Amino acid sequence: MTTPVPTRFSPEEIALLDELVAAGIGETRSAVVRQAVIRLADAVRRAERGASIASSYREVPQSPEDDDLALANAMALTAAEPW
Repeated sequence: MTTPVPTRFSPEEIALLDELVAAGIGETRSAVVRQAVIRLADAVRRAERGASIASSYREVPQSPEDDDLALANAMALTAAEPW
């Protein structure tokens, strides 16, 4: 079930919606708007996750020991590849 959400668009925005429909992005203007909302929500979630990860690294920076361990693991994984 869907719920109508009345909104207003400028002529330019309607033209953009129509271009996206013509390009096959969605079958209707509503479908394009729904996809845009889903993509925007995904972008916001990803940005929040990235900010959280960056904040964690600022609070507890990577140590030289972490670097050494990461390098050793990378070398071991590379050596294990059946090149």
